Amino acid sequence: MAAKRDYYEVLGVSKDASAAEVKKAYRKKALEFHPDRNPGDPAAEESFKEAAEAFEVVSDDQKRQLYDQFGHDGPKQAGFSGFRGSDEVFSHFGDLFADLFGGGFGGRRGDSGRGADLRMRLEIAFADAINGSEREITVPRKQVCDTCTGTGCAEGSRPKSCGYCQGRGQVVHRQGFFTVQTTCPKCQGEGQTITDPCRTCSGTGVQQVESELTIKIPAGVDHGQTLRVQGAGQGGKRGAPSGSLYVQILVAEDERFVREEFDVHTPVEITMLQASLGCVIDVPDLFDEEIEYEFDPGTQPGEVFVRKGKGIPVLGGRGRGDQHLHIKVKIPTDLDKTAIESLRELAEARGEPVADPRGFFEKVLGRKRS
Repeated sequence: MAAKRDYYEVLGVSKDASAAEVKKAYRKKALEFHPDRNPGDPAAEESFKEAAEAFEVVSDDQKRQLYDQFGHDGPKQAGFSGFRGSDEVFSHFGDLFADLFGGGFGGRRGDSGRGADLRMRLEIAFADAINGSEREITVPRKQVCDTCTGTGCAEGSRPKSCGYCQGRGQVVHRQGFFTVQTTCPKCQGEGQTITDPCRTCSGTGVQQVESELTIKIPAGVDHGQTLRVQGAGQGGKRGAPSGSLYVQILVAEDERFVREEFDVHTPVEITMLQASLGCVIDVPDLFDEEIEYEFDPGTQPGEVFVRKGKGIPVLGGRGRGDQHLHIKVKIPTDLDKTAIESLRELAEARGEPVADPRGFFEKVLGRKRS
């Protein structure tokens, strides 16, 4: 299987191209390789799909960020894995082609009936974002009507071919030397009309339900990222494709860890003596509750110890970031007299000046006697 080309190269734009530049470049490519202009040309259809896939990623801020960081594997974490055919391109983009081409080159019959996309937010624990998990959710949505199985027709009846467009879903207008093709105003591009609609769905082919869905949360997902569940949006009108469900992930904070991309920062508090003499203590770990870690004698406040590969899993399964242990030295405030004398003797032996333990009057009287 041939390696995928760079999406920016496919569209012919730079990596810092604006949204307007990306859309303009895609319009040019879509016009060049549109199936209506290249009937029976598999190479053109493949280029058409390639351009659509590149546009889908580069025109979406979140997918574009994932692609810039992790290449072609990145957008897969947002639920996007490309298009299987040109018909899927048309059904996915819906009215975008009408905006791009003004009705001259549109989608295919029934594109206008594609179900609307749904959006929701999902709160997860920090551990679920690190390890990955599955969550069961309930989504109010429209799905294919159980009574008519999506046809929109009452029992015993069938759709009839639209007489206005002769069942093509498109009407052709000639303007001088040009031929312009637009969506049929009678059947809305479906090529069929319903004379006896289903009583359950009123001819739409969909009904309101509460859908139980399982959301797979990939290990390493970050706060604010969005997952796409294809086909889990509103059901399409009379058999048209369903929309997608976009789930924005909200990750709860964990006081033990501060995330920075795929690295994690952990504050570790040790005592003055532990810092001076070295120690082996338990520190928080992402995948175990705690692990033993050895700090060398002379560890300094603010010093950072790095545990390579012990951070957050990289989206796409390509390794893990690092864990950074930030040292905080706690100075004791409750020393007894014996401990104070021991420290004072140590300071004197090292020649380090420390505060005089005597009171003000003791120090004055001591100077006079001398």
